[in-house]
Amino acid sequence: MTIPLLICDDSNMARKQVARSLPEDWDVDITFATNGVEGLSAIREGKGEMVFLDLTMPEMDGYGVLEHVFNEGLNAMVVVISGDIQPEARDRVMKMGAIDFIKKPVNKEKLSQVLTQYGLMG
Repeated sequence: MTIPLLICDDSNMARKQVARSLPEDWDVDITFATNGVEGLSAIREGKGEMVFLDLTMPEMDGYGVLEHVFNEGLNAMVVVISGDIQPEARDRVMKMGAIDFIKKPVNKEKLSQVLTQYGLMG
């Protein structure tokens, strides 16, 4: 079953790096968003059942996206991918409903581990 996957990050390089880090045999339909407003819109359209979300973006940051996802009861499993590795940032997003927090740049093994842990692959 193909999983609608959203990669939401204002950096084109970061979006590509996350996409390249995905397991090759993972059946996903990837949508890219360059800010939180685009990301939230894609989630509402069903394009982000699985979301890799940056925290620091223009127009709406990752915290704002998380807040909307959970206040609106949207169907999205969110993994935050951020360079902000402060314990406070991690704690805050986990309390807001993110399933995990991965630091940038994404490590392929860590990403696979998270996906396996949550039953999203293999």
